[in-house]
Amino acid sequence: MPVSVIILVVLIVFLGSLTRSTFGFGDSVISMPLLALLPLSIHTSVSLIGLTGLSVGLMAIFSAWKYIDRRILILLSLSTFVGIPIGLYLVKNMSQERVTLILGIFLLFYGVYSLIKQRFQLELPKKWKESNFLPLPFGLLSGVLGSAYNMNGIPIVVYGTFRDWEMKTFQSTLQSHFIISSLLIVLGQALGGFWSKELFIFYIASLPAIYLAHKAGKGIRQRLPVHRFETLLFFFIIFLGGMLLLSVS
Repeated sequence: MPVSVIILVVLIVFLGSLTRSTFGFGDSVISMPLLALLPLSIHTSVSLIGLTGLSVGLMAIFSAWKYIDRRILILLSLSTFVGIPIGLYLVKNMSQERVTLILGIFLLFYGVYSLIKQRFQLELPKKWKESNFLPLPFGLLSGVLGSAYNMNGIPIVVYGTFRDWEMKTFQSTLQSHFIISSLLIVLGQALGGFWSKELFIFYIASLPAIYLAHKAGKGIRQRLPVHRFETLLFFFIIFLGGMLLLSVS
């Protein structure tokens, strides 16, 4: 295996992990198109992002577990479990291009709506935001998209912005849910025969980069005022929507 390929993989993992550490999601959308340019099998690329995402999530939880909204986490996780078999059904009966197109359009509209809402200080009714039923459709959609297309984070991020959580609660609850769903995804990849010797070489070589990305992302978040972070998050959602649309164009 050429050393140059290993170095490029490590750099790509760093970029994806930095994005995940800063915003709480988005590593797969950043890393997967770049890994596709390298001579790697799709199974290796998908499994590598699964393992690195799990690693970043574990690092985040160890440093901020006390801020987790446990009630919401349970509701999101239970509905995610229900969505997983639905996603497995969809992946056999609906093209990834169609789902990616719909998701990209939704993210663009949602990002623009969120910026407008922030600019004019619009608020959803409090009873909506605090409803015990609101997490259920988002968790369900996370399970569907995660099991089918490895996009489990996006619905949870959208839900977190609905709730107007503080930054620490947003990040901690988000990463806790990702750990639960990522464990299932990684286990499925292992049982599905996706793991290989090549995968572990890339993963072990990437561990220092994952740790540096975690520290750098945490430092960026701590230096950003909450209002500025929210604005950047909405712009990032718009960017991801555009990336998804470009991937199917």
